[in-house]
Amino acid sequence: MKRAYWMEIKTEFLKLVRMKTYSVSTVLFPLMFYCFFGLAMGEYAPHGMHMARLLLATYGAFAVMGAALYAFGVGVAVERGLGWLELKRASPMPPQAYFVAKAAVSMAFGALVVLLLFGLGAAAGGVRMPAERWLGMGAALVAGSVPFCALGLAIGNLAGANSAPAIVNLIYLPMAFLGGLWIPYEVLPPVFRSISPWLPSYHLGQIALNIQRGPAGGPVAQHWEALAAFTLLFAGIAWLAHVRETEKNYG
Repeated sequence: MKRAYWMEIKTEFLKLVRMKTYSVSTVLFPLMFYCFFGLAMGEYAPHGMHMARLLLATYGAFAVMGAALYAFGVGVAVERGLGWLELKRASPMPPQAYFVAKAAVSMAFGALVVLLLFGLGAAAGGVRMPAERWLGMGAALVAGSVPFCALGLAIGNLAGANSAPAIVNLIYLPMAFLGGLWIPYEVLPPVFRSISPWLPSYHLGQIALNIQRGPAGGPVAQHWEALAAFTLLFAGIAWLAHVRETEKNYG
């Protein structure tokens, strides 16, 4: 049983590493954007906080979001379209191993990008924090990718193989902007700030900001509760889509 899980994780990891559109973009885009906005676009953000430090938290959230959404949203849709899910369902592999492997590998990629962002922030942005804050923020960001895994799974079960990448982009990029991940939430127009609390990206960014002693909107527990609610919502949508497709194919 354990071997089936490890083999699925290994094959999923090798597949994503060899898929340059995933591995390169997942790693490079957050680093590139952080260089543009965190390191090169100004010294101070709202509340007198150093921009490189503030955006280190929010671009970490942006990174784990992308790793989860593309692994699940695009990966599941493509494999569904090719019939791989049908083959896996007919094999003796535990059904949950497929989803556990995708979650583990997407979280591993997210952790890698967060680690690279931390190194860039410390080396080029002069960000300094106690070790426990670095560790706490990194752990929170990786754990906070779970609702985006669920959202990606919902997209993967609903979208076609050709349309999934565009749908993921249409959800991922506006959600990052409206959640205050690209620019500080405090400088967003009021109409956008009224939307932010309804997005999981906002809550993950606020958790990371709170850990590094930045401006946070409300108690951290409320943000975790919101992420848990989003996870249940997206997982429910994914399950309903899966049941609908199963009934459609098998009557």
